[in-house]
Amino acid sequence: MKNTQNPSNTPPSVFGKQNYILLIVSVLIIALGYILMLLDNEPFGFGFLGLTLGPIVSFLGFMMVFVALFYKKKGSPEA
Repeated sequence: MKNTQNPSNTPPSVFGKQNYILLIVSVLIIALGYILMLLDNEPFGFGFLGLTLGPIVSFLGFMMVFVALFYKKKGSPEA
């Protein structure tokens, strides 16, 4: 009996297209946070951008990585 769902004999991908899109967006948000920290004009980065806004944006980007890894559509079958 042949397997009609996966003819190339490779296992199906764990992540879907939506997961990869969310992962790319989260990496861009992390990069934005680091850029915000870099743009701070205060000495040694002790201004608002370097100590508050940049780290918060980076942290949100890292949290989105977890969302991207564990996101699954409601109608998708269980593995």
